[in-house]
Amino acid sequence: MTFNENLRAIINQKKSCLSIGLDVDMELIPGFLLDFEAPILEFNKSIINATSDVAAAYKMNLSFYEAYSVQGWRSLKKTLELIPDSVMKIADGKRGDVAHSAKKYRDAFFKELSFDAVTLNPYLGYDSVAPFLEDESKGAFIVCLTSNESATEFQFFSDGKTLLFERIAEKAAEWNINDNCGLVVGATKANHLKRIREIAPNLPILIPGVGAQGGDLKASVENARDSRGGGFLINSSRAILYHSDDFEFAQKSRTAAWKLRDEINQYL
Repeated sequence: MTFNENLRAIINQKKSCLSIGLDVDMELIPGFLLDFEAPILEFNKSIINATSDVAAAYKMNLSFYEAYSVQGWRSLKKTLELIPDSVMKIADGKRGDVAHSAKKYRDAFFKELSFDAVTLNPYLGYDSVAPFLEDESKGAFIVCLTSNESATEFQFFSDGKTLLFERIAEKAAEWNINDNCGLVVGATKANHLKRIREIAPNLPILIPGVGAQGGDLKASVENARDSRGGGFLINSSRAILYHSDDFEFAQKSRTAAWKLRDEINQYL
């Protein structure tokens, strides 16, 4: 089964297009967890136990683990071991480097850490992406259009015919030979999702920016869905993770996850 086939199967089986971002900020987690030897791992364990039945994917922004050095990387690896096979594991590292370096990143994420997919910056072109696409069971989400305010400085550059983000979508569709390529499109740019879906009708789209960043959920769902009525993941991090500082924090995160999952399905 290819990565994209597997992703579609998980989404259909769970009736969920929800991705939860396990972006652990030590300043925001419940204070009592700081008494544990590995607070990040304890926090993730509680969130996973409470939400793995409703999440189609967990996305881990690597900066939140790299910031804590060895402890962070150990917690990342042990967190991955806790995630059931019925949930996709996405490394959000936005890597992009020359081919021989890209192969080392690939080995780190797919072999050493056993992620199912990574996010990649396409600035260096195909040879920086190709190593991640060799194994059809592993996926690569190509950064296409982002949520941040400065995105327009480069991503909306035009040659008079095509905007840069449109060109990226075109190339990603070409690279999808093994049915394991996708796109990253921020929810704050939901008005452009319809155009991206026209360019890449068969690619799964990972959509961060819903929740704390103020992305438009309804527009994101309506513009991102493919001909089969799905084909995307809505990612939320802070809006799900940080609802409480008490012992019931994970249950409150579960409630927030279920609510968002149901809102997505309502718009579908």
